[in-house]
Amino acid sequence: MYLNRESNYEKHPRTRIHGFKEEVFSGYEDIIEELKKRCAKRPFVLTVDCYPGVDDGELLGALKALGADRVILTEELFKGEQTIRQQLKYQLTDDRVFGKLYAGEIRDFMDEEKLEKAAAEVKDASGLTLIYGFGAALVSPGDLLVYADLARWEIQLRYRRGMGNYRADNGDEDILKKYKRGFFVEWRIADKHKAEHFESIGYLLDTNRSGEPKMISGRAFRTALGETAARPFRTVPYFDPGVWGGQWMKEVCGLDAQAPNFAWSFDGVPEENSLLFDFDGTVVEVPAMDLVLYQPRNLLGEAVFARFGAEFPIRFDFLDTMGGQNLSLQVHPLTEYIKKQFGMQYTQDESYYILDAGDDAVVYLGLKDGIDREEMIADLKRAQEGERPFDADRYINRFPAKKHDHFLIPAGTCHCSGQNAMVLEISATPYIFTFKLWDWGRVGLDGKPRPIHIEHGEKVIQWDRTTEWVKENLVNAFYTVSEADGAVEEHTGLHELEFIETRRYWFDRPIDLNTEGTVHMLNLVEGAAAMVESPEGAFEPYEVHYAETFIVPAAVGAYRVRPKNADERIGLIKAYVR
Repeated sequence: MYLNRESNYEKHPRTRIHGFKEEVFSGYEDIIEELKKRCAKRPFVLTVDCYPGVDDGELLGALKALGADRVILTEELFKGEQTIRQQLKYQLTDDRVFGKLYAGEIRDFMDEEKLEKAAAEVKDASGLTLIYGFGAALVSPGDLLVYADLARWEIQLRYRRGMGNYRADNGDEDILKKYKRGFFVEWRIADKHKAEHFESIGYLLDTNRSGEPKMISGRAFRTALGETAARPFRTVPYFDPGVWGGQWMKEVCGLDAQAPNFAWSFDGVPEENSLLFDFDGTVVEVPAMDLVLYQPRNLLGEAVFARFGAEFPIRFDFLDTMGGQNLSLQVHPLTEYIKKQFGMQYTQDESYYILDAGDDAVVYLGLKDGIDREEMIADLKRAQEGERPFDADRYINRFPAKKHDHFLIPAGTCHCSGQNAMVLEISATPYIFTFKLWDWGRVGLDGKPRPIHIEHGEKVIQWDRTTEWVKENLVNAFYTVSEADGAVEEHTGLHELEFIETRRYWFDRPIDLNTEGTVHMLNLVEGAAAMVESPEGAFEPYEVHYAETFIVPAAVGAYRVRPKNADERIGLIKAYVR
């Protein structure tokens, strides 16, 4: 229906790492045997630090086989739950979705007296001492530091299954509130802590699959990250249903045909996605953020790193309404607003690249000429109160959308995709700062009303972005950059108010590209497959398929892309920081 060939989309892309066969361990039996060897001398301190969300019951149960003479659990060193809740009141707010980024660190939530006492106890210990839990290295890095890691998507799935936040008895709380605490507080302090200990990690534990742990040496872990930052790679995509979800990804990405729909996918968001390292057949999953934190200069380039720090500033994701419904009508905060309200340093600028579209596909974008500001806000509020539906067509422009159109959405612009469109969203990385203005009267899959934020939205809507301005600035702002021997390079965006530049290439022969010191994020928007190669043989040829997002680190420099199939004309879109 949407694809005239079998899907070749790779849902589990792997990065192959060679040469560490003896430093990779699968299953608790092998892991415990290896740790016993390393802990043989006495006295010995084994520190097992954990990302919040690791299944402590499972992992601690396995570590009992080490026969430790003394176990120090960091959960006992934290302040009480109510004290922490009070301490986080300002960050978490009363809102279901939005909080304020926490800039502190783990020890802010620990009892300093207990922490000091535990550290002193370790210094005087004999036999085998096990320090275990979130922030364990703050007690002591020990004679051997093991870090138990976990991907954010897996954490979110565990929230859905009833797991609470760290040091919070909130397993049955609203999923959005649990995610908010993770996003604004826990993951921030956990990443900061982990980044400080990369060089001292003796072993990295992959705890993403219950009962199926993997462990690699710290040397293998750091080498894998270093090699990945010097060659093209893909992150592991994930897919999720939604009230507006469509059918396109099910076919094109080879997903469960029996699922009702898939609404969105993150396929190129290192802050959320994972990496799969294939160590000669043993696959180890680590958060892609580990790469950003450990190799920011090689990955991002000096200029991007200087501007954003160890954050990946671009994201590619999918929004599927093919056979589905409209997205919520929404607007994103201006930079000044997102800084003041939420502590983010840059905002959620966006664009919609149309991968596919039905005959009736549209994009709602910008305001119509001559509307009354107060009247529109009053109508939005009346709609939210259930008095009458909001008449979007009265206030918002609606543009026909066809395959390969590109709609630019700088922050402050009212927008949404209509039904029967397949959107590749090319945007700045912040991704939860969506102020929904109208959701067409729907409830979420959980049966609860979806969050609406008119009070935020009305403060950031740019009321001068009306029909003619939008047509001129935001709809298919294409021009040809170069054309030679049948290969065409086009500028497709983004708007000058946004920091991302996008270029599209059409070609049926090899083309040469160069990162020129900045990271590139790309997607194969037309054609079955392409090969990404190094002119100097600096990395192994890398194969990508239709609709797959891939990243070329800044350190790569020169690279070549060609159609895998002779005479096939393919399309490639590239995004980078201007």
